[in-house]
Amino acid sequence: MTIAPADPVSAAAQDSQGPTAASDAPGTALLRTLTDLTADLPATDPGKVAAAALRGRHPGSDEAELRALATEAAAGLIAEEPEYSRLAARLLTLAIAEEAAAEGAVSFSASVATGHREGLIADDTLAFVRAHAARLDALLDATVADGADDRFGYFGLRTLHSRYLLRHPTTRRVIETPQHFLLRVACGLAEDLSERALREVCELYRLTSSLAYLPSSPTLFNSGTRHPQMSSCYLLDSPLDELDSIYERYHQVARLSKHAGGIGLSYSRIRARGSLIRGTNGHSNGIVPFLRTLDASVAAVNQGGRRKGAACVYLETWHADIEEFLELRDNTGEEARRTHNLNIAHWIPDEFMRRVEADAEWSLFSPVDVPELVDLWGEEFDAAYRRAEAEGKALRTIPARTLYARMMRTLAQTGNGWMTFKDAANRTANQTAEPGRVVHSSNLCTEILEVTDDGETAVCNLGSINLAAHLGEDGHPDWERLDATVRTAVTFLDRVVDINYYPTGQAASSNSRWRPVGLGLMGLQDVFFRLRLPFDSPGAKALSTRISERIMLAAYEASCDLAERHGPHPGWSATRTARGVLHPDHYPDAEVTWPERWAALRERMARTGMRNSLLLAIAPTATIASIAGVYECIEPQVSNLFKRETLSGEFLQVNSYLVADLKELGVWDARTREALRESNGSVQDFSWLPAELRELYRTAWEVPQRALIDMAAARTPFLDQSQSLNLFMAAPTIGKLSSMYAYAWKRGIKTTYYLRSRPATRIAQSARAAGAATPRPEQPAAAPEAEAVACSLENPESCEACQ
Repeated sequence: MTIAPADPVSAAAQDSQGPTAASDAPGTALLRTLTDLTADLPATDPGKVAAAALRGRHPGSDEAELRALATEAAAGLIAEEPEYSRLAARLLTLAIAEEAAAEGAVSFSASVATGHREGLIADDTLAFVRAHAARLDALLDATVADGADDRFGYFGLRTLHSRYLLRHPTTRRVIETPQHFLLRVACGLAEDLSERALREVCELYRLTSSLAYLPSSPTLFNSGTRHPQMSSCYLLDSPLDELDSIYERYHQVARLSKHAGGIGLSYSRIRARGSLIRGTNGHSNGIVPFLRTLDASVAAVNQGGRRKGAACVYLETWHADIEEFLELRDNTGEEARRTHNLNIAHWIPDEFMRRVEADAEWSLFSPVDVPELVDLWGEEFDAAYRRAEAEGKALRTIPARTLYARMMRTLAQTGNGWMTFKDAANRTANQTAEPGRVVHSSNLCTEILEVTDDGETAVCNLGSINLAAHLGEDGHPDWERLDATVRTAVTFLDRVVDINYYPTGQAASSNSRWRPVGLGLMGLQDVFFRLRLPFDSPGAKALSTRISERIMLAAYEASCDLAERHGPHPGWSATRTARGVLHPDHYPDAEVTWPERWAALRERMARTGMRNSLLLAIAPTATIASIAGVYECIEPQVSNLFKRETLSGEFLQVNSYLVADLKELGVWDARTREALRESNGSVQDFSWLPAELRELYRTAWEVPQRALIDMAAARTPFLDQSQSLNLFMAAPTIGKLSSMYAYAWKRGIKTTYYLRSRPATRIAQSARAAGAATPRPEQPAAAPEAEAVACSLENPESCEACQ
């Protein structure tokens, strides 16, 4: 809410419903608290916040309730002045501390003891904390005294309080503060009770308390608890084309969804609609009825309401049910053939994209007639596909561009139908060195690429480095600090493999053999803002690539350290790396910045092996980036002013970097704020701003998508898995989209994620109503015009999206 200006002295001293401040102890105490909390926040007005809180109280309101009202009031002012986020966070910190103290959590060791007594904390975690209680308590106290709690913005802290902090099972009050929580997560990953383990735990806590690195949500939720399911991603191969296998997959997905969350599942082996079922002499209904059942299961089974169950189904483009697959997310048509909870993605061979380019025919098959195609990629797939065509096994053929246009229309309408590329994924995958080892899909968020089969469910453990916390005093990356963070992060991501709870045996055996982890990043946009680099500038692209290279180098070195300590992972001999082929070797044009270090790494790797088959993946970081107070992963900002909606509520956020520049120019005033709302968070039409600021503060809708694709392609040699690459188009058309995704394929992108778009009228109305705008994946329909598809494919340079 927006608070009307008021005289801070008279407004805080008077209340129409009660006595004056002279006899109003809670009101007086609140004003004193606010004055203390804003001593170093000169842009905030404690009287203004106090006045709003006093107006909202009722007779009998105590100090805690008034402070809660003041927190809401301060949060409502963030869009006018970003410093109010810090005030709101400080008020919430006080409330959390009081809530935890009421449950006896007055120190870290007391918090853990309370959690264990209530059946929440694991025995091993309690034992570790008891063994080192004095030093852990002292570490936490020193960290708090050093201002660790003040690093949170209001949105991040509110998210922690509502979703992450452990709560008493009966009273539902929190039993840990944010610092207790972060140290508990670190202690839950301790290797043993040794001094060495204590040093490692302390280092991890220092990283997380400084928000320089955060594990993914499952690890934050569950580390140190009695149910330590800490993995983020599970990938399952398609069920076999038989009823028992299909229903066994339902069971596996249900167990994974209950405990885990994000699931990627191929469905390419199930026969197409109309195929003969020899056992009954009937005909198959195809994949859609089975996906309807899966859809209902995913919706029904979630993590106790803390995190929705979610799955993405992948289908190869040659499957004869592909057109019905594309209709699954439609809001019209036969409801019995729709799935509103499942995400859908395409697993696209290069042969299809080549035929789209050539305007050739594309043949559709039932897997029962060509079972070999699922397990082939590259030249072997191409040969088998053409052979099946020559043998007349196709159920039907359609123009490749017609199908491609239909895929683009689904993207435009729903944001779904993600474009992921089978051959690019397999060609460079470290786990595919031996025949028969195939990547069959990605995961829910398209950043994980691991081999699966009927008995092997791929697993990945995620964490992300906050790049904004790794800039030195000169404003440039502190490479040595980044190295140190990567070493600690990899150590503890690997530790998850051993401590983790696995919902299925297939997941346990796969993760133990391959030990893959996915170290990613967040805050790239923050780095560009601080270094004054427009997102599409050559400097931004070069820096992004160097960062990715440095993280890969340090991660591989850390995995060698772990291999020296514990031995290489059991599947080491079956990897490309064991044969001396590192991921950058697949990209002849990739240039390295530290060649001597790469050479030393190769020599060392040949001696020690690696503890992990895969190490890098850039996940979306939607929640943990909010906790850290930075922009998500590799994303450009979506707006300079927007409303964020989560399970924790709705929050206004404003680009603090822009505000700082506007203040320096003396134009951060009511006129500018109103103009920002009316423009949906864009500054492009602000003629009173210097051109360089308008260029720097463009939004994702205003940055050429070619630049996002080129930047993603440049970092791909240094990602042994993939990246959650969203693409943005305010008003998508078939022509623009067809060119954009064809360009991504040509640039060697392995996977893409959502197509984000926003109808201009809806966003403008939202901005006027709420003072902010939220990009949403709902898109306007776009007709598949054949002329537009042909034009854009044959003239990719003319596509607006890629300029």
